[in-house]
Amino acid sequence: MKDDFSWFVENYDALYAEYGHKFLVIKHRTVLGAYDTMRQALDNTHEKRGTFIVQECNGNISAFTIYLPSLYIA
Repeated sequence: MKDDFSWFVENYDALYAEYGHKFLVIKHRTVLGAYDTMRQALDNTHEKRGTFIVQECNGNISAFTIYLPSLYIA
């Protein structure tokens, strides 16, 4: 997860240019999906992908805050 977050930060400008304001699901330095809400990202990814991170790509440095939910409730 740390590597994926570092990759997100390093590539933030390019990711924002490509996806705009989205919640990005990232695993192994790859964007698996881009969603309008955190809930959509989790609902569409959690059962299929194992461990991953979800980062809001919003065009400013507040996106560099790490959000790691410890429990997902459907």
